[in-house]
Amino acid sequence: MLLRGVLLAVQALQLAGALDLPAGSCTFEESTCDFDSVFAFLPWILNEEGHYIYVDTSFAKQGEKAVLLSSDLQAEEWSCLRLVYQITTSSGSASDSSRLNLYLRFEDESFDRLLWTAMEPSDSWLIASLDLQNSTKKFKILIEGVLGQGNTASIALFEIKMTTGYCLECDFEENHLCGFVNRWNPNVNWFVGGGTVRNSHSILPQDHTFQNEMGHYMYVDSVYIKHFQEVAQLISPMTTAPMSGCLSFYYQLQQGNDNVFSLYTRDMTGLYEEIWKMNSPGNPTWNLAEVEFSAPYPMEVIFEVAFNGPKGGYVALDDISFSPVHCQNQTELPFSALEASCDFEEDLCNFYQNKEGPGWNRVKVKPNMYRAGDHTSGLGYYLLANTKFTSQPGYIGRLYGPSLPGNLQYCLRFYYAIYGFFKMSDTLAVYIFEENHVVQEKIWSVLESPRGVWMQAEITFKKPMRTKVVFMSLCKSFWDCGLVALDDITMELGSCWSPENLPSTPGECTFEQDECAFTQERRNRSSWHRRRGETPTSYTGPKGDHTTGIIFEAMRGISIRSDIAIDDVKFQAGSCAEMEDVTEQSSGYSEDLNEVEY
Repeated sequence: MLLRGVLLAVQALQLAGALDLPAGSCTFEESTCDFDSVFAFLPWILNEEGHYIYVDTSFAKQGEKAVLLSSDLQAEEWSCLRLVYQITTSSGSASDSSRLNLYLRFEDESFDRLLWTAMEPSDSWLIASLDLQNSTKKFKILIEGVLGQGNTASIALFEIKMTTGYCLECDFEENHLCGFVNRWNPNVNWFVGGGTVRNSHSILPQDHTFQNEMGHYMYVDSVYIKHFQEVAQLISPMTTAPMSGCLSFYYQLQQGNDNVFSLYTRDMTGLYEEIWKMNSPGNPTWNLAEVEFSAPYPMEVIFEVAFNGPKGGYVALDDISFSPVHCQNQTELPFSALEASCDFEEDLCNFYQNKEGPGWNRVKVKPNMYRAGDHTSGLGYYLLANTKFTSQPGYIGRLYGPSLPGNLQYCLRFYYAIYGFFKMSDTLAVYIFEENHVVQEKIWSVLESPRGVWMQAEITFKKPMRTKVVFMSLCKSFWDCGLVALDDITMELGSCWSPENLPSTPGECTFEQDECAFTQERRNRSSWHRRRGETPTSYTGPKGDHTTGIIFEAMRGISIRSDIAIDDVKFQAGSCAEMEDVTEQSSGYSEDLNEVEY
């Protein structure tokens, strides 16, 4: 009877815990909670002893998938979604590993938004932390497991938890430590303190969260230091949504003169930036630190402690929190990358030119088979340099962008078209200028390009000082002058290139790597073919792709005018902007064929 009573009590506690789980969460103890396997795919199997669900190749083949779908959810406040998972694979089959994808399916949208993906196998449970920006729209969480090669490939989910708040925040009371990880060092590491842990002389009498000895915190101790400047790092989860505000935490230290306690950010390229450093030891109890923090693109926060020797004392950390409101006495507004973007439909936006000549002209042309219109809509305005009014030996046209703050990573995208030059080199180049117009660096230039075709360029850059982006067009001699067109300049914070393991968004494809999620019913001579450069049929097809050099072509029969090409397929939420109806399209000669409107 006593044993039966204990079992009933345990089951009651488990049921109470399940009932207390926030919406969008599940520990998979006895069920999949409000998540269901999608019938059209493989089922997720609940382990007989509970604790996790899985899918593996013991009952499925390579490439088959299992899909788990939540009930309707809503995140009216910023939320953090944590996923505890494990991917295993057969030895020697890592080249075709299993993949775990997480999507958000918003109401009134016909496609799913990929939020996160993983395919690295491991022999232990891993934690993914994903920020969900607040929204009034309802959505579902969709988790997709795609099995890889091998007889023992498997994907398992231990826990899904969705809570209000930022993924950077942590009080270190849960076993997963909010996704924070210690970078292992043979002599000095971050450990969990408090609770029932009693293994170091540096254990504090109480944590900051509960103000008692049972609460938990993180600490690093110098007792095992063997070398000068030993370093311990505690690394946060990578942010997955832009955020800016005040990052705060509580710390406590002993013998502050013999250790250096600093806070860094690190982006996906590995670039570090120090944003805080402890200058004075402070009180012997918990001290509050507030740091202005901006993460316009994915980055980690790293708490770093460096000791000078075994008598460097200890540093303790607790209650990391974030607020979108600036810290005290901080009123600077965050920089908006839209200030450095322009489609030139109305004016030059925040771009300008020196009074050294006509330079770039804002123009409009009538599109026809010999000359395309602007890139934005085909009917609007763009910039044109080296026109008949400015084609002269040694001519240089400079277009200056607005001032950009330093220590931020930028992604610059723009479209250009070249006409008439015999030599492409430096007909269009992009430079970084300092605030006082001193040239710093050439970061891009045309090497070779199809003529008369809108091409896209992407440049990622980061400088410590305030800078300006400058577009320069050069006409070296009278006999080798031509036209350079520029349109749709966009500036974004972060890198232009997504992580290599991030698949294309469903419904979007540039055809640079493959055909994405698009398929064909059959493949033969009349099928679509992925190409680079001009099409093989003479006198037909585009001169190059719309992105950087690849197209799809459909060859229909033997006529020399039978080719069709497509590129840059993209689906977006909402209705399309209305386009002006164009009925005057000429494939023959007319008097205004090359007319340019200034």
